[in-house]
Formats: sequence, structure tokens, C-alpha cells
Amino acid sequence: MRAVTYHQYGGPEVLSVEDVPTPTCGDDQLLIRVQAAEACKSDCEMRSFEYAVKWFMIPLRLALGLRRPRRPILGLYFSGIVEQTGADVEGFSPGDAVYGSTGMRRGAYGEYVALPAKAVIAAKPATMTHAEAAAVPLGGINAQHFLERAEVQPGDSVLVNGAGGVIGAHGVQIARAMGASVTGVDAAHKEDFVRSMGASHFVDYQQRNVTELEERFDVIFDMVPDTDVSAMLDLLTPGGRYANGNPRLTTLLRAPLSRFADHKIIVAFADESRAALKQLAASIEAGEIEPIVDRILPMDSAAEAHQLVDSEERIGAIVLAIGERANER
Repeated sequence: MRAVTYHQYGGPEVLSVEDVPTPTCGDDQLLIRVQAAEACKSDCEMRSFEYAVKWFMIPLRLALGLRRPRRPILGLYFSGIVEQTGADVEGFSPGDAVYGSTGMRRGAYGEYVALPAKAVIAAKPATMTHAEAAAVPLGGINAQHFLERAEVQPGDSVLVNGAGGVIGAHGVQIARAMGASVTGVDAAHKEDFVRSMGASHFVDYQQRNVTELEERFDVIFDMVPDTDVSAMLDLLTPGGRYANGNPRLTTLLRAPLSRFADHKIIVAFADESRAALKQLAASIEAGEIEPIVDRILPMDSAAEAHQLVDSEERIGAIVLAIGERANER
């Protein structure tokens, strides 16, 4: 099979397409013919081994490979078609359209991936193409997790910092579906996109420091790693909730102490699960979550895809078309 591979850490230029053995399907596994995979920030960070959040880099390096990557095929989030099921697998059949996460196994940048039947996989939303669905799990699961933990209520005012990113854009949509009034923060060229996701108000962080806003918010969902957390907390209403999806170590240590303050800091990472995917699919099919794909590129353009993600020269998600049916529902 063909796959996008890398054999050393570095820039997008370390990616190449080569022929590799097709994985075999074990008795408790699914063999999935991948149709589309998101080129996400996590893929780029694993490729370069450069992370905005530094505190977990040493254990991650041990897991991924000290001198070179242990697994040469990236790809965490995908949509595809079940090709084969193992003898012990129940609940899936060849031909099923599915989407989900490969987890730390990675491998979605290849034409086939073999995953345990208990992996984070669910039926693909029927109203989305494979390319659109591949862009959902990362952003949707994380946004859904943090906003539910923040207990967003109808009528709440919600600020989404980094609203033009994959997680932020899903956050805008999910908060809107929960009945909140949403203010999105990002660069000016993303304003139309953020408003199309459901934001009623927009702040261009290049023109105005978000921490100087006069408005106060019931919930802040923050995806920007270098935010001044203390200043963001000052933007909360009494009893407000601050959810940080890219916490620094100081924020992690500070979160438990917030129980003694008039605000709540939420930093618990999302648990990727099949139930979360099913919930997202239901929201998508109900029209509450729309596609966020910026563009779809072929496998041979994987380096370009990573360059767009690295440089933030995108509005929404960049997706790699791995199979011939990437644009089909």
C-alpha cells in the first residue's frame, strides 16, 4: 500500500510517499481502507517534535522514539470503510463507513490501517463526506468535552479564544447549540469563518488585546497556549468557568486550587471514546455541527498540508485524500 511516511524528525520536507506492507487484520481487529485523514497540529508536532506545551516532552520522546520515530506513518484522525473484520469482531461488517481516532498507534496516512475493534471508531455521520468527517474527531471530541465540563447553559456568554482553529471552530458551534451567545477571538482573516460557525461577536487579537475587553463571560474556552491565564480569569463573571485545552504546567497546578475561588479552572484532558463519536454524529446529523474543512489535498501534497498547519495559513482543517472516495458520503 501507499503511505505518507517520515523517518526522522524535522520540517514538512521529511514527509514522503512510499510503498509499505499492508497491515494484516488480527482476530480482534478491523482492517480499514482509509479515505481521508486530517493533517492536524498533533501530527505536525510529532513530525517536528516541537511542542507549544513543553512539560510532557520528555515522556513523549521516550514513547515516540529518542533518535527517530518508531512508527513511520503519522495520522491520528480519519474516515474510511471497513475492509475486513477479524474472527472475534462483533458490531462491524465489511463495507461499513466509519470515522474515528487511531490513538498513539497512528497510521491513518496510509491506505489501510488495522485497529482493535474496541478502538475509538463509530459509524461515519451520514450527512458528511469522508473528508469532512475526518476533520471532526479531534476538534469535536475536545470541544464537546470542555464545554460539557464547563456546564454551559442556555443564555450563557461564552468566549472562545482561538475560535478559528479546528477545536475552537467546533467549540463555537457546540456552545451555540447549547444555547450560548458566543464571542470568537482570532486573526482578522478568520472572522467570516468564525461568524459562519455561529459566533455573534468577533475580536481580532492582532488589533485588540482580549484581556482588555470590558465584557464579562460565564465561560471561557481557551485554546491559545501562551495566554495570560490570570488576565483571562478577570474576564469571568462570578462563578464563571475557565476551560484551557492547552494548559501550561502552572495552570495544571493552579486548577485544583480554583475550588476555593469564585471561578473554576478546567484542564482535564478529553477522553476519546466511541460514545463521544456517536454523540458528535448525532449532533452533525441534527444540523448542529457543520463541516470545517479548509481544503483537501492529495497524499503527495502531505508536506504542503503540514506547512499550512504549521504556519496557520488555513481557515479550518486541512485534510489529506487517502482513498478515491474521500469526497463521497
